[in-house]
Amino acid sequence: MLDKSRLTLAIIMSSLMMTACQTPIKNSALMNKKDQIVDVSVAVINVDSDGDGVLDDLDQCPATPLNVVVDKNDCPIAHIGIGLKMEYRAFFAKDSSELSPEYQLELDKIAKKLQEYDTATMRIEGHASADEVDKNKKLRSNSLARNRAIIVKNYLIMQHQIDPNRLSTASYGAQRPIASSDTEEGRSMNRRVYGLAQEP
Repeated sequence: MLDKSRLTLAIIMSSLMMTACQTPIKNSALMNKKDQIVDVSVAVINVDSDGDGVLDDLDQCPATPLNVVVDKNDCPIAHIGIGLKMEYRAFFAKDSSELSPEYQLELDKIAKKLQEYDTATMRIEGHASADEVDKNKKLRSNSLARNRAIIVKNYLIMQHQIDPNRLSTASYGAQRPIASSDTEEGRSMNRRVYGLAQEP
């Protein structure tokens, strides 16, 4: 019994001695951390707030209304409102010409207007990004851009019975980017179809 009491007393004493040895850290570098200025990198995400297909930092007219025809500076053309003038934009995954459902819905709206204005025509331009260009020739990006334009044209013909003579296509490969090819966001903006439906 005496041995157990001694052992218990020894454990309590050693615990008290260890507690007494603890001292607060007085490192001045740690104590003044709240006064330090920390340089933190901030990621800037560039967006297309008005949905005209041109990123905000490149857009000269950042508040373009939806489905308004724009000029080469991405600004609304002054004579809007006479007859039919509608723009269409679709964006594609890398190396793909598959038209996703969200862009089919927008194309349905264009088709409805083309049916309403039976003398209107539509020019459909296919584009590719710089990372879709074959290193030896531009054939790959040109054929991909052409396929993107043709898929949009065929959708209007097959789904909405628009006369093929009212639809023209052009393909530009990666020759007409609307955003920088230095970022994936920019390259994804360049993988596109642009269409303009208007009365002659």
